[in-house]
Amino acid sequence: MALNLDAIGKKIGPVSKEYNWKDLVLYALGVGAGFDDLEYCYEQKLKVIPSFSIASVFGFLAEVAGDSNVDLSGILHGEQDIIFHNPIPTEGTLSTEGAITHMYDKGAEKGALVVAEADTMHSNGSKLFTNIFTIFGRKDGGFGGDPGPSETVEFPDRDPDFEEKASPSPDQPLMYRLSGDVFQLHVDPDFAKASGFEKPIMHGLCTHGFACRAVIKHLFPGEPERMSRFRVRFSRTIYPGVPVTTQIWKMEEGRALFRTINAENGDVVIDRGVVEWLSKEEMERRARLGGINFDDRVAIVTGAGAGLGRAYALELGRLGAKVVVNDLGGARDGTGGGTSAADQVVEEIKSSGGEAMANYDSVATAEGGQAIVDAAIQAFGKVDIVINNAGILRDKTLAKMEPENWDAVMDVHLKGAYNVTRPAFVKMRENRYGRIILTTSGAGLYGNFGQTNYSAAKMGLLGFMNTLRIEGDKHNINVNTIAPVAATRLTEDVLPPELFEKLKPEFVAPLVLYLCSEQCTGTGAVYNAGMGYYNRAAVVTGPGVVVGDGKEIPTPEAVAASMGKIKSLESAEEFPNAMAAFGPMLAAFSPKKKEAAEAGGRGLTVKAVFDGMVDAFQPDAASGVDVVFQWDISGTQSGLWSVVVKDGTCEVSEGSHSSPTTILKMADEDFLKMITGELNAMSAYTGGKLKIEGDLMKSQLIEKLFKL
Repeated sequence: MALNLDAIGKKIGPVSKEYNWKDLVLYALGVGAGFDDLEYCYEQKLKVIPSFSIASVFGFLAEVAGDSNVDLSGILHGEQDIIFHNPIPTEGTLSTEGAITHMYDKGAEKGALVVAEADTMHSNGSKLFTNIFTIFGRKDGGFGGDPGPSETVEFPDRDPDFEEKASPSPDQPLMYRLSGDVFQLHVDPDFAKASGFEKPIMHGLCTHGFACRAVIKHLFPGEPERMSRFRVRFSRTIYPGVPVTTQIWKMEEGRALFRTINAENGDVVIDRGVVEWLSKEEMERRARLGGINFDDRVAIVTGAGAGLGRAYALELGRLGAKVVVNDLGGARDGTGGGTSAADQVVEEIKSSGGEAMANYDSVATAEGGQAIVDAAIQAFGKVDIVINNAGILRDKTLAKMEPENWDAVMDVHLKGAYNVTRPAFVKMRENRYGRIILTTSGAGLYGNFGQTNYSAAKMGLLGFMNTLRIEGDKHNINVNTIAPVAATRLTEDVLPPELFEKLKPEFVAPLVLYLCSEQCTGTGAVYNAGMGYYNRAAVVTGPGVVVGDGKEIPTPEAVAASMGKIKSLESAEEFPNAMAAFGPMLAAFSPKKKEAAEAGGRGLTVKAVFDGMVDAFQPDAASGVDVVFQWDISGTQSGLWSVVVKDGTCEVSEGSHSSPTTILKMADEDFLKMITGELNAMSAYTGGKLKIEGDLMKSQLIEKLFKL
């Protein structure tokens, strides 16, 4: 097998897990807790050991192993870094989503590293923790990749400040594995001996839990919720029942180094340990802010001198963000200018204890957009959030719409979003984090008399979002769009007075604030908002119908006769990209094979397909064909198969061919759907589910050569 490099950046999840106090207590017992730290083991006033965060995401870790195609016979847990954002509740549902971020090649004899990162959200809406996993594949090196960074942790040249001794039970793995890590190496004596060990070994993550308890006991006793980071490197194995000692060096308030050693021979079992924790004052401050906050985040809000922008900026400042308050200070049609509007909002934020700065550049030019982002970088060092809110109105019917009025509205709304977002996106990509909000309108979504310029600009923003969210996805940059209905200077003479009074901008702000937060993992959506009412809007596509036989061009009369089915939105669906939207058209000319699909659902496997491929071969169609197809299947049924067609014969072998003509890569589930006719081959290719390397044209012979 070879590592699946195409898995880098591919989203994994969400993977869900429900838990309650019993799961927490079972984990605590598994990592050595007992009557001496009853707060971890008794449901009354129960506290959560923070290292439970890794035990709760084994499902995600399994998908990382499957997607990466790492050789499971040589897999070890290399490093683990956990960053805590909020205290872990004692029950609920966890949702974990992330991606493989890197694959590093240490050499043919030294193995490879697969690095993945995942965020875990709680069902209460809070972002709880981020796990950064490093898996060591002992047998996967030598693929010619980047060796990766090298770093060290220097321990002080003095005795540790604290030492915590522990004696895991000889049966400790039997308890710990009930939390989800059921690998045979930790329970099966025969498997352990076959792997080169005398007997089953301790789970590295079990020792990890012992170390976590130790640092809490000595650095912030009884307050595990104060932990903000816990990082380790697993360096040696250890047998159950062998005593361990965790050595701790306090470096400064809020940070310490640690390692865990085998107390019998001095071997370092866990190395390069880093633990960080919050002060009591910081915990109290976060509690006052509530669940969603923007500590250490930098936000740009355009058009923030009044109305919606002002509401967004004030709330961001109140919840801890550093805010760039941008406003040109002009009139509703974009003319004029001044500084007082932005200055007043900045003063309000500062008077409430927040940080903010005013900016008066125009979003209507590329220079202005760059200047806004540069101001944020110069003042606060980064950009995490951009809310594109600036807008003007120049309403006229199309017959009376002069080019300058068309261009002015386009420059502020559509080009303005580009001018600010582009330089901000570059900075967000460097930091692998970003939240971008675009502002559309009901006029863009549904049309409004006298606003062709405004409507066109606002609908154009949806196209901008649809592609930007694809480009930002692997960089952890989310892009969403809001369609607000609010009382602002742009709507004061458009809405009836009695309705205007009810449409406070403050009612729109909560949704926008959520979309800007770490808790929001969704991207590429449009939301209507006003008066506390929120809903989602979307572009959907109906199932459609083939008119005619698909060979002869149909007549206009035939189209007219089928308009009922053409217009129907029954069973309409959304598509993630343009290629996927093209799929149903292709699939319409290759109907699903229902019986075959049902057979696949009853247990068809990838191996069975290749075992039966020789029988499915059509020698009459292979005259003069000389080709080698190499199949690379990923997933739980992963494997490599080569199919050699030459001189009217077919040979199928498991493994890699030295000189394939065409290489075809698919996930196992998609491959089986394609074989059963549930997924059209061309649709799979254009939608990115089938990747083809080498001679692309030869791949078209497969359907001719095989009747599967």
